[in-house]
Amino acid sequence: MSSTLPEEETLESEAQAAPSWFARTFSALRHQNFRRMWFGAFTSTTGTWMQTVAQSWVVLSMTNSAFLLGVDGFLSSGPMLLFSLIGGALADRLERRRIMLTSQYLQMTFAFVLGALIWTKHVKVWHIFLLSFLTGSAQSLSGPAYIALLPTLVPREDVQNAVAMNSMQFNLARVIGPIFAGFALTAFGAAVCFGLNGLSFIAVIIALMLISAPAIANKSDEKRGIFDEMKDGFRFVWQRKSLQLLTFLSFAGTFLGMPIVTFLPVVARSIFKLDARGYSWLLTAYGIGSVAGALVVAGTGHANKKGRAALSLQAAFACLLVAFAFSRTLALSMLIAFFAGACIVGVISLYSSLVQLTTSDAMRGRVMSIFMLAFRGGMPLGNLLAGWVAERWSITVALAVNGSLLAIVAVVFLLRGTDLDSGLAPA
Repeated sequence: MSSTLPEEETLESEAQAAPSWFARTFSALRHQNFRRMWFGAFTSTTGTWMQTVAQSWVVLSMTNSAFLLGVDGFLSSGPMLLFSLIGGALADRLERRRIMLTSQYLQMTFAFVLGALIWTKHVKVWHIFLLSFLTGSAQSLSGPAYIALLPTLVPREDVQNAVAMNSMQFNLARVIGPIFAGFALTAFGAAVCFGLNGLSFIAVIIALMLISAPAIANKSDEKRGIFDEMKDGFRFVWQRKSLQLLTFLSFAGTFLGMPIVTFLPVVARSIFKLDARGYSWLLTAYGIGSVAGALVVAGTGHANKKGRAALSLQAAFACLLVAFAFSRTLALSMLIAFFAGACIVGVISLYSSLVQLTTSDAMRGRVMSIFMLAFRGGMPLGNLLAGWVAERWSITVALAVNGSLLAIVAVVFLLRGTDLDSGLAPA
């Protein structure tokens, strides 16, 4: 006769059935369609970060102006303000893969054109600005389709993990891309970075051709006007307080927080007297922290109180931003950048997954386009303002003021006990 009590047997069986930390962290990659999309997106994003590093350095070298660097950042992400809502409506009425494929072909062409202009030494600043705007426009039209497609590639229980894994591929590319860009810039020049980015789009194009995405449930009526469907998306968000708060907090986070990435070349060059490779290492420290943050979020997908955790991380990021502004030691700045990256990717992943989990598939494209409008739209506006402040006073003042304001926002919502986790069942 066994001496084990029934309760002990139950606990043992539950322990054996419980998945390991590794299995929980990478659970979304078990699904073939998501896995294909993940690796394709990772390859393409690595190329994009190579171009981002090279382009920032080229603009700063040509103009020696923090404000014009901010203008380039505005033009690359500003189209999100103009076209993301249209992209969201299209994502709910057209095949999402087709939208994404068109965007990838356009972005690949723009990268090759800019690379050729730099290679032949015919590039002007207005060329860079124009192609930044065109690339940003293509991204803004396909972004909602990509975000809306991801949850359909995994079961519902893996949605937050899929969102975190998507953040991880983006930030892992942020680590690898700048390293490659640093070597390519110093060894071959900026044109090679743009050419490699153009080639990287082939990976995501192949992935999109291979995946089998389910049809949109309750697909929107194409006979209705696209602006009427956009109004439906706003109405859906307006009727849900948690979505309103998530949208506002995402805007505040990117408007006040993302200039830390855009103006890293200014910090590297004016404060630490670094070259392109030194700048890429500073960006890499931020990216490694972002990967670490994504891994933590991916491994804690079933934890409760996601909204409070996101607010706490946002407050921590704000404090780190202020510390980064005043740091004059390179090693300390790299350490701060690491933790800042970990915090901000946790905030982004948690906010995004909360929005995904409160939205039905039929509305997901439009709701996510509104969320992206706030999230991505805050970047160009924040870049313009921070660039103006940095030009008029200093980059230290710009980052310190932004960090202080963001800390106030996060702490106010924390002290009020704001509930961002309400309504997690899809409507």
